[in-house]
Amino acid sequence: MLVLSRRPTESIRIGSNVVVNVIAVRGERVRLGIQAPKSIVVLRGELRDNLPSTAGCSRTEPRDAEH
Repeated sequence: MLVLSRRPTESIRIGSNVVVNVIAVRGERVRLGIQAPKSIVVLRGELRDNLPSTAGCSRTEPRDAEH
């Protein structure tokens, strides 16, 4: 596992087409923004662990998506 430190407004790039942005840090909570192609399924860990399979998952648009 790679462990990195980032400040708000900084980002991490995964491969050539996934970017994870640190939006805000408040106490023990971190707000992240994830930019990825629609072909990549992005799930919170607790959702992934409760699914029998991620093959049938569809991607939903974020509430405050900027296009």
